[in-house]
Amino acid sequence: MYMLMVVAAALWLNRIASVTQVLCCALGVVVLIDPWAVLWPGFWLSFGAVATILYATVGRTAQRPAHDAPPPSRRERLWLALSIGAHTQYAVTFGLVPLTMLLFAQVSVISPLANAVAIPLISLVVTPLALTGSMLPAALAAPVLGLAHLLVEWLAVCLQWFSGLRYAVWSAPTPPAWLFCWAMLGTIWLLAPRGWPVRWLGLATWIPLLAAAPVHPAPGRMTVTAFDVGQGTALLIETSRHRLLYDTGPLYAATSNAGNRVILPYLKARGIAALDGVIVTHSDADHSGGALSVLDGVRVDWVLSSLPPQHPVARAARRHLHCAAGQHWDWDGVHFELLHPLANSYADDALKPNARGCTLKITAGGKSMLLAADIEAPQEAALLQRARASLQADVLLVPHHGSGTSSTPAFLSAVHPQAAVFQVGYRNRYHHPRQDVYERYGQLHIERLRTDQTGALTLEFGDTIVVSAWRQAHARYWYGR
Repeated sequence: MYMLMVVAAALWLNRIASVTQVLCCALGVVVLIDPWAVLWPGFWLSFGAVATILYATVGRTAQRPAHDAPPPSRRERLWLALSIGAHTQYAVTFGLVPLTMLLFAQVSVISPLANAVAIPLISLVVTPLALTGSMLPAALAAPVLGLAHLLVEWLAVCLQWFSGLRYAVWSAPTPPAWLFCWAMLGTIWLLAPRGWPVRWLGLATWIPLLAAAPVHPAPGRMTVTAFDVGQGTALLIETSRHRLLYDTGPLYAATSNAGNRVILPYLKARGIAALDGVIVTHSDADHSGGALSVLDGVRVDWVLSSLPPQHPVARAARRHLHCAAGQHWDWDGVHFELLHPLANSYADDALKPNARGCTLKITAGGKSMLLAADIEAPQEAALLQRARASLQADVLLVPHHGSGTSSTPAFLSAVHPQAAVFQVGYRNRYHHPRQDVYERYGQLHIERLRTDQTGALTLEFGDTIVVSAWRQAHARYWYGR
């Protein structure tokens, strides 16, 4: 609306000296009214689309007939309008590819066809019907507005069908800044005026943009990402050819959870379209809340959990198994071993979900990490009794987010970690981690890493363990430090 107001004012005041001047004036007005608009994709897409159209069309599509030439026929005018529209659609579709990849890590392949259906229908039919219906008396407006509504319903069905096609969207990892600039330079070259040499070479700059593949750790190494999901647990474990998601974060609201708000956007930005496995440690909403969204958003080969077979997550999985102590496997030189719960614990209906939390130890390159879910003091004591030798780890995912019912001194002494990850929510209502428990880790000289303070954490396991924090690597002034 602000952009159109600036253009309208320029027209009324006869001040359109240059289209780029008007565009920059509109941009200045928008930023002046809403400075934070620059953080929204819509800002860049809107101005990027307009700038692309101006660059690719202004001064190129006008045709000046000779003085003695007859006026163009209706068919010629229609053909000219269609050719200008097709050229504009071509310019927008190609011109926004680098920006769309940067913002969404994907580009729509089907968008030209979808726009060819949607734009004329909305512009030439739905909008006039809606405006007419808004001015008519109620008795006459109802059928007019009803027809507009019906057409929008049909359009939604059509667009949904388009989006469901197998190759409707091309996905790749979010490009780094240098690759985005390189692709933008090629796009400007591609959309240059006729006569510009070998314009088609601009497409070659897209090859590293669209053909990029997700990065992997080297064989025998692994990377663990502890997501900033608030009060809950979700970690992505990556080896050179496999990926495992350990828990799926909390449920925020009926349609909002860590799966569709944090995990899936991260996977999409990395170009990851499939997971080899997902472990849902237990049924509490802060661990299983995003599972259904993850299973719906990416292909998952199997789910390992302590959930009952009738649980929605277990039913949605392609293959579901109960986690049990003794299960183990190797991926690319990395060893995975389940330490808890015991298989016979599923026959005990009196156990709380926390008591069956799937406890996983991962070892890579001589370094290891223990993921302790929400086990509490009785389960820690049981592990000390039957698997003390397997507990030692360099990094510990703090049991039950640092509650007062876990992290006993004996358990911490047996694990003897160098660092501990507290995956907690900022000012969470459970007051995790409990102060005396948090101080206990400090007294044992264990480095304490908190996602509520650092954001997401990435731990790279090799000869050494390298830890990086999202808020340090991507600093913003509103972080305070």
